Amino acid sequence: MREDAWLARTPEEALEPERPICDPHHHLWQHPESSYVTADLLADTREHRVVETVFVECSSGYRASGPEALRPVGETDYVEKMAAESAGTGSPTDMAAGIVGFADLRAGAAVREVLEAHLEASPRFRGIRHANAWHRSDQIRRSHVDPPEGLLGQADFREGLAVLGRLGLSFDAWMFHTQIAELTDLARAVPDVPIVLDHVGGPLGIGPFTGKRADVYAAWQPAISELASCENVSVKVGGMTMPINGFEFHKRDTPPGSVELAEALSPWYLHVIERFGPDRCMFESNFPVDRASCSYTVLWNAFKRMSSGYSESERDDLFRGTARRFYRLGD
Repeated sequence: MREDAWLARTPEEALEPERPICDPHHHLWQHPESSYVTADLLADTREHRVVETVFVECSSGYRASGPEALRPVGETDYVEKMAAESAGTGSPTDMAAGIVGFADLRAGAAVREVLEAHLEASPRFRGIRHANAWHRSDQIRRSHVDPPEGLLGQADFREGLAVLGRLGLSFDAWMFHTQIAELTDLARAVPDVPIVLDHVGGPLGIGPFTGKRADVYAAWQPAISELASCENVSVKVGGMTMPINGFEFHKRDTPPGSVELAEALSPWYLHVIERFGPDRCMFESNFPVDRASCSYTVLWNAFKRMSSGYSESERDDLFRGTARRFYRLGD
């Protein structure tokens, strides 16, 4: 995570500062080597009118004892406490209005106990992310939960996902662009489960994909278009300023501004919005991970620039409406 001094080298004021935003994807953690907690998030969001946020699991605050399957419920406990802390600051942002946790869906029907424990831990709990980002190259790191190849096709995983759906919960999918077809197959098998694809499907730009952005786009574009045929799937539009995407913004002496970001990322983001429609797309920050490349203010300015051609109602969906509907905020 980059320091404030580096990010401050590209200062910008928030564009359209009165536009309400729901940020549907951020993390909170406290590790010996780094932390990103309530005060950090609220400092990042203060320039834009961020009305609500959604926390997404990052293996934070797990229980140190007890049954292994139930230890991830500690993360929901942890975020529930941080949300209460945020409310006590008088902040206009409802931080972690929704919580997406982790449960190992490979437990099949037995995962119900874990999901019910999450629901008991917080009324904000909305669903599960069981990341499956995997690539055979040893130059590309797998997801933090160390998924096996072909996770989404496993029978026990699909049995667990069905339980998720029966409880009215949603599924966050995080993978690389080489795996999008696996999600399309899964979505067709469970049409009643609401699914959201994180980070526009993770187009890679490192390892064997270094310097091959045109080839990656050529493979990613039709995969996204095919996934769009699954009406139960929405997309988080963002997450492409991570180092794995290969733009190398994080290596520069000065971070990019919103004009440069909009120009670099629009071909990817606008294609997703065109295929899925604004009513199934939501802009996301993916902070603090994407903080490696730009500030929060610059990132949301870029979203505002690239969406300027849409109608007001479409932009309302992109910035807040879709996220609120998908995560059932205000219910």
